[in-house]
Amino acid sequence: MNTVTFPGLGLTFHLDPVAFSLGDFDIYWYGIIIAFGFVLGGGFCCLQAKKFGLKPDDILDLLLFAAPGGILGARLYYIVFNPSLYRNADGSWNLKACLNVHNGGLAIYGGILFGVLIAWLVARHKKIPFPALADACVFGLLIGQIAGRWGNFVNREAYGRETGLPWRMGIQETVNGVEQTLEVHPTFLYESLWNLVGFCLLLVILYKGLRRFDGQLFLLYVAWYGFGRGLIEGLRTDSLYFFSTGIRTSQMVGFVSFAVAAGLLLWKLSRKPDPKDLYVYQVNQTGKETT
Repeated sequence: MNTVTFPGLGLTFHLDPVAFSLGDFDIYWYGIIIAFGFVLGGGFCCLQAKKFGLKPDDILDLLLFAAPGGILGARLYYIVFNPSLYRNADGSWNLKACLNVHNGGLAIYGGILFGVLIAWLVARHKKIPFPALADACVFGLLIGQIAGRWGNFVNREAYGRETGLPWRMGIQETVNGVEQTLEVHPTFLYESLWNLVGFCLLLVILYKGLRRFDGQLFLLYVAWYGFGRGLIEGLRTDSLYFFSTGIRTSQMVGFVSFAVAAGLLLWKLSRKPDPKDLYVYQVNQTGKETT
């Protein structure tokens, strides 16, 4: 049982990472929350598919492959940038440790990268524009990330350095062999809220008809998430580092992805794209079935 407090707000939570057990096998809240976010995000994308000229089946086909692919990508990313945890004393890889995701060790950027690759392959196979499919999927990504960070809260992880801010989070940690209370930045909350704001902004753009080209929402997502993650990662104490450089991997990837996406977005908008080139407009004009 983990105790987490927010002393400035007068809140105390007693958190058990294990939701329930099936015999000797524990089912963790983290996995349940991740699954809930995945289902909720996928369902939302299916409901919005028609606005991108797609069918719900296009989204479901993607999810079928994106779920295992995202987990694989998230795991590989974590292992690559944290290899010492998965090697034996002689330097060889410990395959059992690499495969044991039950104890955690997933990195969201790896999941996103593999998910994008799978989306591109699905789009090619189904002969639909990848940018349109990517636009449709960003809402699911954001919903999953909003929910997923609360799994970190239950696990009492993904927090930042010590602070005296009113919304600071109090946790029990062993430092130099002595258990003590640390009051830290609740960076899991920062990222969840940042993604919630991004979700709302993209929803406004979609429903106000401000989408001018396929891929616009995807680029906005990459820029928004990358910039926010870059800032928040600088507060965390459990960052993965870019090998032995001392550079935080997620912070570097975040700011680089922000710069690239923002640059592409400005370039595309400067060319004054015609909304009639949107895939959904072409589908509606030809009368192709989208339901």
